[in-house]
Amino acid sequence: MAENKNTTYEGIMRDLKARKFAPVYYLMGDEPYYIDKITDFIADNVLPPEERDFNQTVMFGSDVSAAQVADVARRYPMMADLQVVIVKEAQSLRNTEPLEFYLQKPLKSTILVMCHKNGTIDRRKKLAAVVERTGVLFESKKLRERDLPAFIENYLRAKGASIDPKSQQVIADSIGADLNRLVGELDKLLIALPADDRRVTPAVVERQIGVSKDFNAFELRDAIVNKNVFKANQIVKYFDENPKAGSLYSFIPMLFNYFQNLLVAFYCPQKGSPDALAKWLDLRSAWAAKDFMTGMRNFKAVKVLQIIYKIREIDAKSKGLDNPNTPPGELMKELIFFILH
Repeated sequence: MAENKNTTYEGIMRDLKARKFAPVYYLMGDEPYYIDKITDFIADNVLPPEERDFNQTVMFGSDVSAAQVADVARRYPMMADLQVVIVKEAQSLRNTEPLEFYLQKPLKSTILVMCHKNGTIDRRKKLAAVVERTGVLFESKKLRERDLPAFIENYLRAKGASIDPKSQQVIADSIGADLNRLVGELDKLLIALPADDRRVTPAVVERQIGVSKDFNAFELRDAIVNKNVFKANQIVKYFDENPKAGSLYSFIPMLFNYFQNLLVAFYCPQKGSPDALAKWLDLRSAWAAKDFMTGMRNFKAVKVLQIIYKIREIDAKSKGLDNPNTPPGELMKELIFFILH
């Protein structure tokens, strides 16, 4: 059993598939998707099915003590080379000293998996230090909104499908950063794709996820960037009449992020170069920079600063501050009018 010092999801999974196991995996963080993927892989692949009844144990931190976890980890496997001990809700364990003592010299025949969701342990504590020294301490972080299109593209590519940039953004805007939900929707798309055409297009997204290919956050941003007043008002009217399709609350962060980045774009030394601008804004591709190049042509920096202030004002009003009764639809119309005029 090899010592594993990879601390990225890809690195951990690569070593697990190569059967290079660490004595302990402490999986923590605010994104449960990666924690679940690693845990499920270990549970489904380390031991053959016939060995799991006696050598695979699942415990809950809210029901056991650290001393009990350490005792189970010290057991030798029955008629097998390895045992797997999975501790869910590890954040509920109190007085981790017995566990720290065990991890100073863990059994090579035990793979201990600690699942700590919605938070992290203090890296200055002894438990973190001993896990890092002995095995794998992995933090599963929430993906940033700008990273979602790349995640979608990579996930589908790994499944033998392709997707255009517009469809990536539409799905990202519609589903958001809940990766378990996002992957569930992507799996639905994959099932629906015919064997002879593995392309995800806006029409496929509309049909399978229910996001209109013409009226969505991506098209609204595109209309605003290009100062297409008629189209922007059409989309706002559509969402005002179909609140389940989208709302002011989902559009405000999208518009704020765009104009905040647009303001930064004005300071790029080579703003005429898509590659340089993409690097300046930390975008994933030169393609993603085109909207900012268009925005710099259509908006002055002073206007962008005013728009950012207006978005903050509308955001506050949408939460009831200095706004006794203006409905979200009217606030959205007010914001779009200010942006485009």
